Amino acid sequence: MKERLNLTIDAGLVESMKAYAASKQMSVSELVESYFRTVTKALPRKSIIDLVDGLERPDIGPGVDLKELYYKEAGHGF
Repeated sequence: MKERLNLTIDAGLVESMKAYAASKQMSVSELVESYFRTVTKALPRKSIIDLVDGLERPDIGPGVDLKELYYKEAGHGF
């Protein structure tokens, strides 16, 4: 079911939209509807594993005392 929507847009922009829509063989209504579908589409959610995997890995060698490194970096000394 289609519904009518009134928009107030700068006249120069409307002319540009009409030209762009015509170049894509679309109506301005189809162009606007397509844009609205794009911006309202739900983004796929990433799992916590994907987020953690995307984090930059620190350059810490094996056998490093992480507690000592933390205090050294924080400026607290040991």
